Order: sequence, then C-alpha cells, then structure tokens
Amino acid sequence: MTEAELYSLYKGVYVPSGLHPPQSLKYYEDFTFRPDDIIIVTYPKSGTTWMQEIVPLIVSGGDPASVESLHNWDRVPWLEESRACILNLENRPSPRMLTTHFHYNMMPPGFFQVKPKVIYVMRNPRDVFTSSFHYYGMSSFLVDPGPQSDFLHKFLDGKVMFGSWFDHVKGWLNAEDKDRIMYICYEEMIVDLKDSVSRLAQFLEKPLDSEVIEKIAERCLFKNMKQNNMSNYSAVPPQFMDQTKSEFLRKGIAGDWKNQLTASEAEHFDTVYKDKMKDVKFKFVWD
Repeated sequence: MTEAELYSLYKGVYVPSGLHPPQSLKYYEDFTFRPDDIIIVTYPKSGTTWMQEIVPLIVSGGDPASVESLHNWDRVPWLEESRACILNLENRPSPRMLTTHFHYNMMPPGFFQVKPKVIYVMRNPRDVFTSSFHYYGMSSFLVDPGPQSDFLHKFLDGKVMFGSWFDHVKGWLNAEDKDRIMYICYEEMIVDLKDSVSRLAQFLEKPLDSEVIEKIAERCLFKNMKQNNMSNYSAVPPQFMDQTKSEFLRKGIAGDWKNQLTASEAEHFDTVYKDKMKDVKFKFVWD
C-alpha cells in the first residue's frame, strides 16, 4: 500500500493513520503538561524502547515491577498515538513518563508554557536507516520499503514516517530551555550503560546508589531487555508486526549499517549527511 493509503500528513510530516487518528492528534495538541513530566523524545528507531525501560526503573528506584506490569506503550505512552486518549493520563501520579516522536516545532503550546523535562535520544542515522528498513518490512501499518536503494532516497529526503531525521535532530538541538533537556546518544549507552543510567538519574533528580544503578544497567542490557515480554512487542498480533520477518528488538548494536549499505550507498549517505549537518555544532559520538 502507498503513503496516501497508510499515512496522514500532519504539520508537514507523515504519520501512520491507523495509529494517529484525528482525535488522538487533537488530544495531543490540547494535552496539559506538568513541570515534572518526563518526556522521552526520539526519531523512530533511535532507542525509544530502551529508554522506556530505563526511565521507569530509575523513577521507581530499580523496582522491576515498573517494567513488568505494563506494556511499554502504556507504561511510557506516545502522546500522539490513539492509546493516549484512553489511559487517563490526567490521573496518573507525578512524575508521569511520556514519549513522542514529534519534531520540536510540532510540540503543542502547553509544552512550551510548562517546560517539562526532556530526554532526547539520538542515534547514528545510518543505523536508524538500517533499523527502519527492517521495521518497515515487518509492519503492516507502514509502507513497504521496497528495494533498499529506493528506501534510502526516501529516508534521506524525509519521505518516511515522522519526516526527516536531519530536521528532527537539528530542531531539538536548537531548542530553547536546554537546561530542561538531556541529550544522549544511543552509542554512548552501548559503550557504558552504567554511566548513562547514572547521568540520567542525576538529570531526573533521582539519586540512586551504585548498586541500584548497576542492577538497572544489567537489566537494561539489550539481551536482557529482549526477554521482557512487556517490552519486546511479542504481544502485538502478527497481522500488525510479523516478527518472523524481523524481530522488533533486532540487534541493538552500533554500526550494523556497515552490513547493510553498499559502498556507493554509504558514500551517498555521507555526502547528504555532511551537507545537511554542516552548520551543526553538536559533537556526535559517531562523527
């Protein structure tokens, strides 16, 4: 099926229509934020599920029930998706943990007025592309990626769900109120998850002793998180996500793009990347 059949255009970017009907987008626009809300913001396939595991464990002081009693899409729900409307988020105790894939300039007015805490996770876009290619191939609510070369052009042009990776990252890096935003790279978490958990706990003003930090980091290693049925999307019916084609939690590594992109595709990607990111001062782990 085509983009016209599966996606809606919302504020200039594609969103899957089945997951983002008009009523849920309206709910998102009118959402009442609190100053102590914790918003996980990611471009898709950049470590969302990982952060939806780590943050509840930090907030709960390491209590495993925080990630074993609710599916991650209800535990740290996407504000723009249809389920947000039925979860009674207004009645959840603080701090509420929420997720969005939206660009900075797509955030609703209440977000800018209240200024909740944001954890912004970035990942090497070459790996984002690789993960997306597999994800699109197993999800019925997304346009089939087709040949890799075609999907690469769509990805680099931002003709995919949630638009351009480049615009998303640049918009959030240029956000105001940076003291309310923690920027972290997927690759940092792979290199030293314990340090990442420790820094996240500091940012969230949730002091934890070293033993608890170590337990959280161990539990959130990709291989361990993958075993959590509340986080690995095994409960999603195969007609929506066919995990026989590709697991939702696939590899959880950095650099898999080297196994995916041809030499000429990698060269083309680098050319586009250098052009689009030439004015960005942020030092990425992968550069």
